[in-house]
Amino acid sequence: MIKILIVDDEKPICDLIDLNLSSAGYQCTAVQDGLEAIEKIENNTYDLILLDIMLPGADGYDIMEYIRPVGIPVIFITAKHEVKDRVKGLKLGADDYLVKPFDVVELVARVEAVLRRYNKAEQKLTAGDITVDVDAHRVTKAGRLIELTNKEFGLLVLFIKNKNVALFREMLYEKVWEEEYFGDSRTLDLHVQRLRKKLGWENNLVAVYKVGYRLEV
Repeated sequence: MIKILIVDDEKPICDLIDLNLSSAGYQCTAVQDGLEAIEKIENNTYDLILLDIMLPGADGYDIMEYIRPVGIPVIFITAKHEVKDRVKGLKLGADDYLVKPFDVVELVARVEAVLRRYNKAEQKLTAGDITVDVDAHRVTKAGRLIELTNKEFGLLVLFIKNKNVALFREMLYEKVWEEEYFGDSRTLDLHVQRLRKKLGWENNLVAVYKVGYRLEV
């Protein structure tokens, strides 16, 4: 399992990130102090570090000095939004830079992108008795093969990667159909209905009023 270290002095943000990345299948550890983060890095192995800049004990820039020799990919997550701050973070070796406040869907996407770059991305996704082999484009339910269209498969991957998160219709349509959303949700709704029936998710894939859909697991 992919191991991620979350370093942020705001516990609610750590909890939010932990909840969403754990739901996406990652094993997360969170700390709120820079010195504690350094200790974790020296004594454990991680596949990715999400790192705030402004921290007690040692700031994110100091922590990068400990990370670079071990080659762990880093995404800075910080309220420091000026270009000079981004440039400094990237020059120190960070792989990406996300400014607070951020959308959790974007965070998960950036995490996946960095892990793919390092060939560390998980190729199998699970939700209950559903298993998705992303590379093979194969879906099984309790070991039984489920035939999905390309659009249904794309929706399923998005839902599993964002378990228990309400996803907007606009985002789902634009990600899967790769077209601009103009407000007509009939095509999307039809595909979601078929996905529910094929997977037995009538009670799991729920509609969220004026938003879109959420996979509850």
